[in-house]
Amino acid sequence: MTKRNRRLAIRLAICLIVGFGLWGLPRLASYVGATRRVAVPLKPGNVKAPTQRSIEWRDSSELTEKILQYWSAKPLGDWQSKGKIDIPRALMARFMLRQDLDAANAFFVKQEPWGNPGSTWAGHPNGDYDFTLAGLTPILFLFGEDPETLYPETRDHLIKTLLPLDGGDPIVTVPRTFGLVPDTENHLLMTEGSRYLKNRWLMQHGSQLPKHDNIANGLEAWLLNLIEELRSAGLYEFNSIPYEGYTLTALLNLEAFGSAEVQASARELLDQLNWAYALSSLSFRRYPPFRRQYKHAGDTSLSGDRHVALIKPWISLLPEGPTGLRLKQSQHIAIWACWSTYRLPDQTAKWIVNKPSNYFVRFGHGPDSSPEIYSGGPGYLLSAGGVNRGSQSLIVARPITLMLDDGANDLSKVLHLSGPGEDFRHWNNTGVWKRFAVAAGPVQIPANWRPDAQSDLWAVYHRDQGQCIGVHSNKSLGLVHLVHSDDPKQALAQLQEANPNAKRLQTTFKIPGGERIHYDVHAEHDRWVIQQVDNQIIDRNYDQWPAMQGTLNDMPCAN
Repeated sequence: MTKRNRRLAIRLAICLIVGFGLWGLPRLASYVGATRRVAVPLKPGNVKAPTQRSIEWRDSSELTEKILQYWSAKPLGDWQSKGKIDIPRALMARFMLRQDLDAANAFFVKQEPWGNPGSTWAGHPNGDYDFTLAGLTPILFLFGEDPETLYPETRDHLIKTLLPLDGGDPIVTVPRTFGLVPDTENHLLMTEGSRYLKNRWLMQHGSQLPKHDNIANGLEAWLLNLIEELRSAGLYEFNSIPYEGYTLTALLNLEAFGSAEVQASARELLDQLNWAYALSSLSFRRYPPFRRQYKHAGDTSLSGDRHVALIKPWISLLPEGPTGLRLKQSQHIAIWACWSTYRLPDQTAKWIVNKPSNYFVRFGHGPDSSPEIYSGGPGYLLSAGGVNRGSQSLIVARPITLMLDDGANDLSKVLHLSGPGEDFRHWNNTGVWKRFAVAAGPVQIPANWRPDAQSDLWAVYHRDQGQCIGVHSNKSLGLVHLVHSDDPKQALAQLQEANPNAKRLQTTFKIPGGERIHYDVHAEHDRWVIQQVDNQIIDRNYDQWPAMQGTLNDMPCAN
């Protein structure tokens, strides 16, 4: 090949590579990104998050003291390997308890940033330093004006070296992705929330540089817009394992130390998220569908979500709240409840502790997502497992579960149903109605349950006072109905009389003395399994469902 031909071939190859990059990189970025492409505000619905606060909360509890002691006993260790999570919390606990202050300050002042902010990936292997930023920022605000705890030299090193971000230019995309992959909401809140709060500290302590003025540099407006997007469109990483906890702690930083407007905005979103927890949990357990890491699809703990790590210590601070609460995991999230000024609204706290009445709620999460559906009340919670919307959705559908006040804390110990098959990507487990659930697979009964009454079609289990559970199950269909009764034989007779035909049960269930529910257990993955209730028109398109819609206290909620 001549030199001229080689040059032409090289130019052609370069053109092809550039052309493919211009065409393919945006498509690749869209595919690999773990964040929404377009935020679509949801209608708020008729179930509003409570905001009223009148409870006089305690400052500490047995649980919060144990959390602090857990972290204060942690060795400071290697900053490079433990600086992301453990060491900021170990330092925080030492400062809060005023323990080992000389050693803590001496350690602190020797450290340098171990990485860079933003998501870690193959092209950015030393990312995730924003986790450290979010853990160190509260130390500055809580102890920066207390020189006997955070020594002045340590404080200055923290500001100048360990919290390197300031100014008003947010990092909105994953580093080294050519600006094509938006970073996830937890990274944005940790990174830019920390930048914003450092600016705020410096302005409050004498800086007159325009780059530290969050109003003038535009960062406060940007941050408020991000929080409002999450409030109005809902979290994209809903119920995310493990990222939900980091989103919550980043919001708590802003609620504690931001401007009045930022504090109010963060508090409104926190109130909304905590109210959703109250409605989707029973006795600090919940098992909702979630978005993010498929490797957690096999998790069976009913306390596996990170939200409970804040809820339990908060509830322990109630003036007459539950005693003896224990926390076995997610201590790295729980420490925020030990210093944060945020407290739950009155009604949210009360509903977390005890459900006062029957309720039925549906949560929308927007286009190409999964809904959450809950039928709950005193002593029970039916929790829909959701639906996967394709591999790019990163949504983990789970079995529908029935939780009771029996202390069960693993999927194997509660009644659950799912299907078809065992692969969650094929499930549409949205078949929950009031005190009723249906799925395209058998009902899994805990090993220690025995039917108290039984026929060819139905088995009835009397579990709690006033609570019987009717079950119809075969390889391709599972039905569950909760009956208010202490007489399993009578409950069986009523179920049998209202629903005597196995073939009809494939599509229809009649609540004894009540509604007739029509369903399609093989519904497309963008439609609610429930089709019709009596003659009631059902909105099955859950991509357009409001944020929270339903009934509380057996009465329709006010519009």
